[in-house]
Amino acid sequence: MSKHVLIVTTSANQLSNGHATGLWLEEFAVPYLLFEKEGYKVTVASIEGGDVPIDANSLEDGLSEDILNTRELLKDTARLDQVADESYDAIFLPGGHGTVVDFPGNETLQRVIRNVYESGNIVGAVCHGPIGLVNVKLSNDEPLVKDKQVTGFTDAEEKEMQLDSAVPFLLETGLRNQGGQFKGADNWAVNVAVDERLVTGQNPQSSEAVGKELVKLLG
Repeated sequence: MSKHVLIVTTSANQLSNGHATGLWLEEFAVPYLLFEKEGYKVTVASIEGGDVPIDANSLEDGLSEDILNTRELLKDTARLDQVADESYDAIFLPGGHGTVVDFPGNETLQRVIRNVYESGNIVGAVCHGPIGLVNVKLSNDEPLVKDKQVTGFTDAEEKEMQLDSAVPFLLETGLRNQGGQFKGADNWAVNVAVDERLVTGQNPQSSEAVGKELVKLLG
């Protein structure tokens, strides 16, 4: 039977300071195309449903047609709470700065991540996507990331982008504060942390590596 993967994206199009943002397209598209190649069933949902805002900066770098064509999948998406109770073999959270706005406090997202993980299935995220993991508590009330190797957009990368004052909290610091064993690398280096069924990537450059690790675990 084909594996079923849920991809959840942001619905936020700006930061608190008005900085325009959204989903970083490559972080969605590259893993999605790997999942499609494997024949997985993929459900694409966003926090609010409808058209997903795409960060314009993520469209500037001579992207392939395959990547650009995935924008069609980001139109009229399901709202997360409409698909939250289905059964998934994996959940994947791509980033983009929009996630810092609507991922951390979303209780539906936290519940779905917990249910997928506690069912013995796989949780993956890349770049700012791991901000959706920060507030996830397991049934024993322990943070999901506690004592696990994790990575995500580093504090140094956020400062280089000069957006450290525009985000509600720094992702690396947030993961560390929940007991995550943060594994950082140089700014913009490919870096993936795999801790059993939890796969996280540091930045857009890590999208393909994260996707490949998820495929490996899904089998």
